[in-house]
Amino acid sequence: MSWSALERRIGRLPRQFYARPAAEVARELLGMALVHGRCAGRIVEVEAYTGLDDRAAHAWHGLTNRTRVLFGPPGHAYVYFIYGMYYCLNVVAEPEGRPGCVLVRALEPLAGLAEMYRRRPGARRVEDLASGPGKLTLAMGITRRHNGADLTAGPLEIRRFLAQPGFSIAVTPRIGIRHDADRPLRFLIRGSRFVSRQQRLC
Repeated sequence: MSWSALERRIGRLPRQFYARPAAEVARELLGMALVHGRCAGRIVEVEAYTGLDDRAAHAWHGLTNRTRVLFGPPGHAYVYFIYGMYYCLNVVAEPEGRPGCVLVRALEPLAGLAEMYRRRPGARRVEDLASGPGKLTLAMGITRRHNGADLTAGPLEIRRFLAQPGFSIAVTPRIGIRHDADRPLRFLIRGSRFVSRQQRLC
């Protein structure tokens, strides 16, 4: 899909959308469009992190220089580096002062695919371009410089489709964590071939 065709089909999300419980925001982010420049993808998989009561969350240790963005206004990006090689994109949720967030885990590429393939030359299929949190930040050109970016104003932003096709949501425990690993806070579009990993669904 061309960027101009996609742009006519999507609209910006208000900040109030994000000022709600992280699990609620996570579910409703499914099907939205993550946009950076002229690249865009439909969000097909997310994980919620609920903050101070969640031992898997960065904010569990409280306010630090690293987590300051999480305690700030909702609707901003929290980007961190992992395994010495990948960036992960999180969406700050909850009202200001309550550090919930949503990890964006996978996208269905929609626009700017040539640029995504240039950034991820090892991807052999479109399904592999953004099927994981590190893959999608590479494909979308998202780095630590986007930490704190306002997702309601662009150029990195999340938009809703003006006409959203229906889909079913599947729920699983979160992936790749040691603490609170049994909490059912991973949400994905059931049947999507673009998710990071298939596993037992609820």
